[in-house]
Amino acid sequence: MNIGERIKAELTKQKKNARWLSEQIPCERTNAYKILKRKDIDCALLQRISVVLQHDFFKDLSEETFGEDVDHSVEE
Repeated sequence: MNIGERIKAELTKQKKNARWLSEQIPCERTNAYKILKRKDIDCALLQRISVVLQHDFFKDLSEETFGEDVDHSVEE
């Protein structure tokens, strides 16, 4: 998964743009555009973006890696 493209798609779906994202996370607008071009991303930054967009990008990554029928429970 190209995470930048996935974030951009979610922004578009929510009718938001890079400028809005830069105000929310916060960062410079030019950095927000750079985020949308990245193939990978720091976990802390992805967490902030997930919160402001109210979308679980970590789940998307997990489903792409392991399939949609993954049991996410922790066994003891």
